[in-house]
Amino acid sequence: MRGVKINMNAEAASKHSGQSIESVLRDVAERYPAALFDAQVRDIARIAFNISLVTTRLGQDVTICDLGGGIGLFSPGCAAIGMRSILVDDFSDSVNFNHRSVPDSVHRPLGVHVLSCDVVTEPPTIAAGSLDVVTSFDSMEHWHHSPKALFHQVMTWLRPGGLLVLGVPNCANLRKRITAPLGRSKWSSMDQWYEQERFRGHVREPDVDDLRYIAKDLGLTNVEILGRNWLGYFSPSEAVRLATHVLDIPLRAFPSLCADLYLIGSKSA
Repeated sequence: MRGVKINMNAEAASKHSGQSIESVLRDVAERYPAALFDAQVRDIARIAFNISLVTTRLGQDVTICDLGGGIGLFSPGCAAIGMRSILVDDFSDSVNFNHRSVPDSVHRPLGVHVLSCDVVTEPPTIAAGSLDVVTSFDSMEHWHHSPKALFHQVMTWLRPGGLLVLGVPNCANLRKRITAPLGRSKWSSMDQWYEQERFRGHVREPDVDDLRYIAKDLGLTNVEILGRNWLGYFSPSEAVRLATHVLDIPLRAFPSLCADLYLIGSKSA
């Protein structure tokens, strides 16, 4: 990154040496304000899986940039296990307004380099070939502009062989295929869309074919599409949560039916 030196937080990495990712994330969650603690703990399994998508392929000695991660656990968790971690977000969701201090009290002390900007309309200046990994989880579906130009710019940031990881909700998961004919497939509430000055909800959710289209457009190699069902576990409906516990593992064999999709691919060497 031009003009910015990104350092691994050696103290944090040493402190957490030998711990599981889940244990490290629990320690990081302890740094959050009390009002956010329970939500961070509930999210540990998902964040640990997201981090493992990188560590199982490239290890922990990487420079990683997350797009749209907000004040969540992913970026500080990466820093806590020894990665050189960069976070890009505009911090304009309501939770950010209510907890403005989190990037300064949690992320930066762990070594996360925080860049505050709209990643789609005003992407940061990052040197070509300077990143090992670029990730984005549950953010792309909120963007109000096409991500094509940004993703092609992201490919210049990655070194040859670098990893791109996208996590998104699936617009055609099993639950939606069942509930749509019943007229219960709306994602955003009327209040979120109509009453708010600026809509921050889901603009367009992709499916498996959309992710393969993106991978082909970017020239990614070693492309994988994975399915998980985190949204089901977090559902306010007890019936959906129960069904998720039963169906989660079998559904993983059929990503097109899963609630959450992951695109993983490498920049051509």
